[in-house]
Amino acid sequence: MNLHDWIDELSDVLDIDAEIEVDEGLVLDLARVVAHAVERPAAPVTAYLLGLAAGTRGADPATVEALAARAQTLAEGWDRPAGAPDPDDAAITVDVPDDSGVDHTGEAFER
Repeated sequence: MNLHDWIDELSDVLDIDAEIEVDEGLVLDLARVVAHAVERPAAPVTAYLLGLAAGTRGADPATVEALAARAQTLAEGWDRPAGAPDPDDAAITVDVPDDSGVDHTGEAFER
């Protein structure tokens, strides 16, 4: 099975119109840039969000390319490497008590 077969079968399973042409090269290129510039888990999420955005805008090829270009530009300019702390979190200063020496065996917690 190759990628085109997978796309055809998945489109059938997801009940996606067969007339819609998938530019897998565009999606794969975007995913590669995002995986390297942002972090690996961002690649499939970006591809999903690109599809969602394209679907809400009619999914014509020119729109998909424009949306992908915007996402790629964001990824290429991303200045926070994987694992870097979120700068918004730096403003949060909550002291968490250290209870590592407390035995919580048998305790029940409310949900």
